[in-house]
Amino acid sequence: MKTDIQIPEKFTAKKIEKIAFFGSADITKEHPLYQEVYDIAKKVAQMGKVVVNGGGPGVMQAATKGAESVVGKSVAVTFYPDDMPEFEGRDEKNRVEIEIQTANYIERMFGLIYYSDLFICFKGGTGTLSEWTTAWLMAHLYYGNHKPLILYGDFWHKVMETINEHFFIRDKEKKVYKIVSNQEELFQAIVDLEQEVSAR
Repeated sequence: MKTDIQIPEKFTAKKIEKIAFFGSADITKEHPLYQEVYDIAKKVAQMGKVVVNGGGPGVMQAATKGAESVVGKSVAVTFYPDDMPEFEGRDEKNRVEIEIQTANYIERMFGLIYYSDLFICFKGGTGTLSEWTTAWLMAHLYYGNHKPLILYGDFWHKVMETINEHFFIRDKEKKVYKIVSNQEELFQAIVDLEQEVSAR
């Protein structure tokens, strides 16, 4: 269902209601990550949270289908390009409850970031990198009123070690995200971050 829901103008959030799923559009249903994302989205929906993604295939489709399996709420922030052959585009099998259409890729990315209250970042490609680093930047700029990130998978430790070694990263920028190794750690992180956000 398409909607005229407006993307919020402010970046800050006072509670965690909408959780964005960032990750590869290229994985198939047979990939282990697909099933893992499906299971996580299912549990997120069971917590009463809205599952948010970009409306494409791969991780995005898995997130929607996980929410759908328990009649949970799902939202996609999308756009329909006619000149981007390398963009995965809208996946007709990703049937969300609500679709928010935007004008271009930049609006889509910032729409995802503004609309959501928390971001779970899975393994992906350059699109995932752009979403993750932009969400991280916004969390840094709004530190204290920021929307947190969860980086899912042990590989993130090496990624962040490399970044911290070669870039000028401040201590506060390291406090806006949590790295988790598995689903148990992920859901504990969501509970912990909910408490942090509501206590502001």
